[in-house]
Amino acid sequence: MNEDLSLLLIMVEAGGIFAPLAFVLFHLLRSFLFIPVSVVIIAGGVMFGTLWGTVYSVIGLMGVSILFYAFIDRMPKTQERIIKIKNRWFGEYRNLTVGQIAILRLIPFVHYHLLSFCLKQRKPKFKEYMKASLLTNIPIAFFFTIFGEYISTFTPSVIVMILIGLTGLVFLLREKQNVIKWKDFFKRKTEKAAG
Repeated sequence: MNEDLSLLLIMVEAGGIFAPLAFVLFHLLRSFLFIPVSVVIIAGGVMFGTLWGTVYSVIGLMGVSILFYAFIDRMPKTQERIIKIKNRWFGEYRNLTVGQIAILRLIPFVHYHLLSFCLKQRKPKFKEYMKASLLTNIPIAFFFTIFGEYISTFTPSVIVMILIGLTGLVFLLREKQNVIKWKDFFKRKTEKAAG
């Protein structure tokens, strides 16, 4: 992880006045280099400060969201794999809310594109998807830009407490559904008809 951060710092420093553009483009390349989103955003906070690091990260993440939306339907094998992972993690019939996706993006080991796929299922139209992407990208950019320098110094117990807190938020922001089993549904109907 330190090597990835060093590579990014060298690239951006060499860019001079084009450093913000290089940083945004690095967000687009990040997926192909298998670098976690959080590492790039943390580097943005170190290089550009809180305000500009957040702005550049949001721009880069929105570019990634546009590319994902444009290409995921053209990649059926990748889409099948993402669907299998989504069904295993979140359930086949469950659609995450936009708030849940925003919280899950704050958890570093939850795959960014898996959550983009869940967002695309929830908001299939491009304009709605982009609006929801913006709402889910702002918290991750803001959080990792501000706290990026301090995350590496957290003790394991603090990290566990943060993850438990985020998990609790995902539970609280879930979409509430009532499920009635097939036999219970017809059992109640026959009881009403008999009574």
